[in-house]
Amino acid sequence: MPTVPESTKSSLTQKLTARARTAWPGLAGLDVRYRGQFAYVDGELTDGDSIKLMRLRYGGSASTWGFALYLASTDKYEDNILPTGSFVGTPEEALDCACGLYLTVPGI
Repeated sequence: MPTVPESTKSSLTQKLTARARTAWPGLAGLDVRYRGQFAYVDGELTDGDSIKLMRLRYGGSASTWGFALYLASTDKYEDNILPTGSFVGTPEEALDCACGLYLTVPGI
């Protein structure tokens, strides 16, 4: 199980922050923390609240990560398929998927 190198941690945080800034105005920021091969991503909402979004699994590549959504109903992360049909993808694809589920108002 590979751990996330420091250079990849920095790159991942920059990529996610840039994507959040341009695509998700409901986010005031992101909190990315690391444990072993995992990166846990929480969103800081504009009203000051925080929401757990996803967990990314590092597999040795800085550009392709495994994806798991946070499920509030079980208080756990569950591996999921991205809209591309794959269990792995770019960090930006994962963020868009999670934010699309948790920050989009139904019916709009």
